[in-house]
Amino acid sequence: MDFGVVLQTDPPARDVVAAMKAAEDNGFRYGWTFDSVVLWQEPFVIYSQVLAATSELVVGPMVTNPSTRDWSVTASLFATLNDMFGNRTVCGIGRGDSARRVIGQKPASLATLSQAMTVIKELAEGREVEHHGTPVRIPWVRDGKLEMWMAAYGPKALQLVGEQADGFILQTADPDIARWTIGSVREAAVAAGRDPAAITMCVAAPAYVGTDLPHQRDQLRWFGGMVGNHVADLVARYGDSGVVPAALTEYIKGREGYDYAHHGKAGNRSTDFVPDAIVDRFCLLGPASAHVDRLQELRDLGVDQFALYLMHDDKDKTLASYGNEVISRV
Repeated sequence: MDFGVVLQTDPPARDVVAAMKAAEDNGFRYGWTFDSVVLWQEPFVIYSQVLAATSELVVGPMVTNPSTRDWSVTASLFATLNDMFGNRTVCGIGRGDSARRVIGQKPASLATLSQAMTVIKELAEGREVEHHGTPVRIPWVRDGKLEMWMAAYGPKALQLVGEQADGFILQTADPDIARWTIGSVREAAVAAGRDPAAITMCVAAPAYVGTDLPHQRDQLRWFGGMVGNHVADLVARYGDSGVVPAALTEYIKGREGYDYAHHGKAGNRSTDFVPDAIVDRFCLLGPASAHVDRLQELRDLGVDQFALYLMHDDKDKTLASYGNEVISRV
């Protein structure tokens, strides 16, 4: 199992670069960031500094979207970084949540997302593709490589992952949900004539190593609220029974709106509806041994990477604990 760290690009950017360098030093192979450029700083500028400060770390957004940049711009950003630093990027992508909603736009459709994944990958790898009705190729790309990892929860999105994406991003560490979603992706891949083993399975969730569980839960409750935004869309589309597991939908019944000014931040009051049991299921808490146990369970379900959201009040200790006690045991 590989390990990644997920950060927000809060200023100053030098702190993000330093944290990514510390992550690589502690055995993490991937460095991810949010991509919501109104709420945080522009990540692609910072990626250049991260890649320069590290030797092997692979960087990318968790996740970007098809709508806030032209697809040719997104492709050229990745291709430029890869040309500078040797194919050390990955494109995590989804329909768009905070980046779209804070500018008054809804998430993109799955049809748009599918087209975007094709165009971005083809251009970033140097091939010609039709874009805006015009044949387009980036002529300076040489030996470019860009994997597209798609974030998904619902049945149709999971089907698209299986049919098209190079990787699957599940933003919750609940083993039951991981079992269902990974199974759905694999079934879709087989139906599309693809090898399901060729799709990288990535679980992304907050982790906090320590012994004060009540405090840890309060620090990570924000994550249940973030996931709840996507779940609310699923409930609106599919209802709260049958197609989507109750393990993913039952807790949002007390949800009463969401303030993106506190998106992804500890103490977010928009997430008070999230019960302790959801925090325990969606996140990794407790001593290092508890993290090892959950990660081994996820690994046995087919998870290839755990990406650790590092957003709480004891980041350095958790990062060091993973480097010293967790990664080597998993």
